[in-house]
Amino acid sequence: MISRIARCHCGDIELTCVGEPRKISMCHCLECQRRTGSAFSIAVFYQREKVSVERGDPHSFERQSASGRPVKFHFCARCGSNLYWLPDRMPHLVGVAAGAFADPDFPMPDQSVWTRDKHGWLALPECMAQHDANPPPRA
Repeated sequence: MISRIARCHCGDIELTCVGEPRKISMCHCLECQRRTGSAFSIAVFYQREKVSVERGDPHSFERQSASGRPVKFHFCARCGSNLYWLPDRMPHLVGVAAGAFADPDFPMPDQSVWTRDKHGWLALPECMAQHDANPPPRA
C-alpha cells in the first residue's frame, strides 16, 4: 500500500498518509486565499484513520467555514506552515496541504470549489469538475 509523507517547511512536523486520497480539491474561497497567501489552496483529503502525526506537536486554530461548521487547522509553531485541517462537516476526512508532500508528480485535483471567488487570470483544465461553492455531497 502506498504511503506519503507530508512535512512543514522546517521539518518539525511530519505526517504519514496511507493509501490513496479520497479526493483532491482546489479551493478558491477567500478564507483559503488568506490562509495560504496564494490564489487558491489544494487539499488532499484522506480518511482520518489513514493520517497520523509522526513527529512534532502542531498548534491549532479553529474558525467557521462557509458551510457554517467549524474547521480546525493545524500548523507548525516554528515555521507557520499550515499542514492539515479537520472539517466538522466531513468528520470522516482530514485535509492535508498538497504542497506539504513536495512532490511535483502528485496527482492533479479532482475538483475546483468556490470558483465564484477564483482569480480571473487563472484558467482551469476543462476536465476538472468545477463548483461555484461547496460541491454536492457524495453518495
